Amino acid sequence: MTYEFEGKTEREAIDTAVAELGLERDQFDIEVIENQKSGFLGIGKRVRIRVHLDEQSSVNATPTASPTQRRSRSPDEEVVNLSAESDFEHGILEFLETVTAKMGNPATATVLYREPDKLAVRIDSDNNARLIGKKGATLDAIQTLANIVGGRIGGDGIKIVVDSENYRNRREEQLVRLAEKVGDEVKQSRKSRLLEPMNPFERRLIHTSLSNISGIGTKSEGDGLYKQVRIYYKG
Repeated sequence: MTYEFEGKTEREAIDTAVAELGLERDQFDIEVIENQKSGFLGIGKRVRIRVHLDEQSSVNATPTASPTQRRSRSPDEEVVNLSAESDFEHGILEFLETVTAKMGNPATATVLYREPDKLAVRIDSDNNARLIGKKGATLDAIQTLANIVGGRIGGDGIKIVVDSENYRNRREEQLVRLAEKVGDEVKQSRKSRLLEPMNPFERRLIHTSLSNISGIGTKSEGDGLYKQVRIYYKG
């Protein structure tokens, strides 16, 4: 039986195989099937190995995931982290690990999910709160940089979403609750309320959450990327 694993170095790929198969290093043979050097901007290096198991090792092996997946647990739930499948994905992961290291907060980057026009990436470090920043500002900045680099290495049209500790889902739920709460208050008081400055995605979420509530309207106010949403009574 054979499995394939990959990493930025041969050692990393072997360590992944050991962890996922539940075997010792001397219980299987490896074959290096790809050893790609760094590409454009010095990113995209990868090593892929094929692990060969004899009959006894196959019986003893207890793989925790398929050869192209890793599993890890977030603070809120268990998620499946996928291995990179293309030079573009490898480049994005390596860029994120490089930039977080230069920030003084080294992080591991893994693929959460992929769609034809979207790549979601998870970053984890010893201090995820620092990666996220106040109201997600640092995470948004990292995401913006990742999208710029993505456009330069062949990812035109692919949106990159960067998350940590499931922050974006938690923030989305928080904003929906806020919109509903303030909407009820405005409806009762008939006085408008101006929310805190938000990025475009967060503002759209507020608008959408209240779009079907009768007697309530929303509009964005201010200049720049971070604008405020006003919730007002329409009668």
